[in-house]
Amino acid sequence: MTAVLDAIPDTAAEDSAPQLPNASWLARVGAFSIDVLLGIAVIATMALLTVSAPQGGWLWWVFTGAAVLVFVLVAANRLVLPWLVGRSLGRAVFGIAVRHPDGSPVGLGRLFLRDVAHLLDTAALFIGWLWPLWDRRGRTFADLLLRTEVHRVERPQRDVRRQAAAALVAAAVLCAAGVGLSYLEVYRHDRAVDAAHAEIAAQGPRIVEQILGYDVDTLQQDFAHAQSLTTDAYRPQLIAQQQAVQKAGATKNEYYAVSSAVLRTPQETADHMSMLLAMQGQRGIDPKDLKFITATVRVDFDKSRDGQWRVANLSVLKKPQMNQAGQ
Repeated sequence: MTAVLDAIPDTAAEDSAPQLPNASWLARVGAFSIDVLLGIAVIATMALLTVSAPQGGWLWWVFTGAAVLVFVLVAANRLVLPWLVGRSLGRAVFGIAVRHPDGSPVGLGRLFLRDVAHLLDTAALFIGWLWPLWDRRGRTFADLLLRTEVHRVERPQRDVRRQAAAALVAAAVLCAAGVGLSYLEVYRHDRAVDAAHAEIAAQGPRIVEQILGYDVDTLQQDFAHAQSLTTDAYRPQLIAQQQAVQKAGATKNEYYAVSSAVLRTPQETADHMSMLLAMQGQRGIDPKDLKFITATVRVDFDKSRDGQWRVANLSVLKKPQMNQAGQ
């Protein structure tokens, strides 16, 4: 029983302690805004930018690192600085400090536990933060639990307001830089990719139709035009296929894209797109010997330096199936 009684705060002793000047509630709010809310604003901004950045990319690591750095600085200002010099930056600006009821400094461990105990002030529908308005000694729930008070103290001789202003400017610059990087590397990139999607959706099927189609009467011109629609890397493969067609006896080949879809792939960029196409067409000249063709292909497109889309690769996913006319 004695041990239990010893653990209960001696309120009578506290009431008999000399009454020191308590900090006003508005001064505490101002100090908290500089010490905590400013950092929370930066961390929240970095967190939102991290969500928009490519997961695991360099920009994601920059935003994550900035958020962690700001968290460490807030913790150092909130805990370590008061332990070393007696007050945080925000409290120094408003001339207040966390003290024991007798006015003696508070240790690092108690400062940490006090900040953790502020969760109780928040969980109680923020009533704990308003409690100093009617508490005789201006205490929050955290102060009551840890037996601390916030007193008015003499402001330091150095101009801490300039330091607070510098912290505010640094926070604003950091947020603005993060938003700027996000725009340049994420938003602008996404817009460019969306524009490329629209271009390929409109141009891709026509390009593939021209590459696969030819007429025996204009064979060389058709083949040359098809070669102009490919990249330098893919052109030799297309030429080999065209030569095989000539040896087999070219007649007339017409293809039409009846269905197409631009693929979303990790490799896509504003200059590289892929498309899946369902093709139908006909082969032959004589109506009696006309063959209908169906095939499914995947095509990779690269944008050249002149801004034109060209075929970088064409893969047949479903080999052409030919049916005699009328079947």
